[in-house]
Amino acid sequence: MIKQLREADRLDETAFMALLFIFCFGTSLFRRLCSGTWGFFGLNWNLFLAFVPWALTSITFIKPRLQNSIISITALLVFWLLFFPNAPYIITDLFHLRAVRKMPDWYDTLMILSYAWTGLLFGFLSLWDIERILGNKLPQPLVTVFSGFFLFVGSFGIYIGRYLRWNSWDFFTRTSEVLTDIGDRFSNPFEHLTTWGVTLFMGTFLNVVYWSFRMIKRRLDRLPRS
Repeated sequence: MIKQLREADRLDETAFMALLFIFCFGTSLFRRLCSGTWGFFGLNWNLFLAFVPWALTSITFIKPRLQNSIISITALLVFWLLFFPNAPYIITDLFHLRAVRKMPDWYDTLMILSYAWTGLLFGFLSLWDIERILGNKLPQPLVTVFSGFFLFVGSFGIYIGRYLRWNSWDFFTRTSEVLTDIGDRFSNPFEHLTTWGVTLFMGTFLNVVYWSFRMIKRRLDRLPRS
């Protein structure tokens, strides 16, 4: 596996993300030991779900032949879009900050932010991978449009998860109920202003953060090599 990661130029990235994962788990374990409660321990499950979209795109670079098939790329996009909202979703766990006590607010805030940051990185790195895959098939301006659109789709998914309490796998196990809820929000948009408020503002926020990352990368790429 290490050889495959090195050949795909993913070894450093994988090691770094693994360290972040371990750090986050350590903060929740420390909280458990100090408080004697399981408060916020579910963040580890949320972070695992945030890992899934990055794992999906990483597989396509470890096994680059998958990028040659329209069928495999389409399947990747479908499953990636289903799990992608889990990456930025952890930001909304800040809502629970004052509902779960036993530890100082500053500790819980920094712990949740650590999980949220790691989740965002999983999501943004996977989106970057999607851009590279689509860039081999589509014009770059169109890929850029898709990236911004995917971030708004992810924000809609965050709303579905946080407020409607649907999970990614519910699309397979309770398909008709999920589609009914989603369809109602499109057919009666003015009756669901919270839906579109969350989607618009969260999507805008994610776009600002993501394209800020991309701007920083372009600046780094222009630096002279030592």
